[in-house]
Amino acid sequence: MAVSQHSHDFVSHNQKGEKRTLYVLILTVTTMVVEIAAGTMFGSMALLADGWHMGTHAAAFCITLFTYRYAKQNAHNDRFSFGTGKVSVLGGFTSAIALGIVALMMMVESIHRLFNPESIQFNEAIMVAVIGLVVNLASMLLLQDHHHHGHDHHDHHGHDHEHHHDHNLTAAYFHVLADTLTSLLAIVALIVGKFYGWIWLDAMMGIVGAVVIGKWTLGLMKQTAPVLLDESINKSYRDEITETLAPYAEIVDLHIWKVSGHHYSAAIALKNHSDKTLDEFKQLLSKFDKIHHLTLEVQTTE
Repeated sequence: MAVSQHSHDFVSHNQKGEKRTLYVLILTVTTMVVEIAAGTMFGSMALLADGWHMGTHAAAFCITLFTYRYAKQNAHNDRFSFGTGKVSVLGGFTSAIALGIVALMMMVESIHRLFNPESIQFNEAIMVAVIGLVVNLASMLLLQDHHHHGHDHHDHHGHDHEHHHDHNLTAAYFHVLADTLTSLLAIVALIVGKFYGWIWLDAMMGIVGAVVIGKWTLGLMKQTAPVLLDESINKSYRDEITETLAPYAEIVDLHIWKVSGHHYSAAIALKNHSDKTLDEFKQLLSKFDKIHHLTLEVQTTE
């Protein structure tokens, strides 16, 4: 039996994501403080409400930063047998839950407003929505490189064609994207409501936004939960391993799971019916470069 032990430091490529999240957090907190201060000075409930709403996103970004720091500090801690790659995934899952709570609260409040309409100070509300939109667009610019380059692609020939998918940063991006959507929907609803008197449209836009955000939340949870639960990886990757080994050995046992967003661990037991040695089997499997921890057992047919 052989254990191929690679580096468990899975956090080096996240340094850029950590810095970007910090910049977004600073921008969000600054906007929050300014809006709360202005709302208090001018007696504006709309500004106060949006300021505290920014606070919920600041809390989500703090979760993102905490997971980055924790993963980095414990990257070489022996208590984590397979490294701290899943810390980032756990951060993404936690943020997804927070985003889902926001969507649920939006839905409840919007339904309440739909049946119990309240008077709206349109000019003030539009100003707040525009401020929120500008801040969120700036935040999206800081995070957009991840959004375009952090998607998973299908595996081909066992090589790492999958971009480094940072679920932690994905969650932060979805928080910003959700807020951008709500700001856009609010601006449309408020302008139409101001000129046509359709006050109910504000609540309807809130319901639409809640549904869309809820869908994003489920998508993010579907990405992160399988990693946390050690679900086996896609069948095509396992089939490629089987095809590589089949001419020389029978696979008795095969387990492959993710130990981070883009690194795998594998435990393989073979019944050798060729003259290949353990090292030669390891060499055959070396092309599967996503596997960063390999336990290989080779049984003889004797």
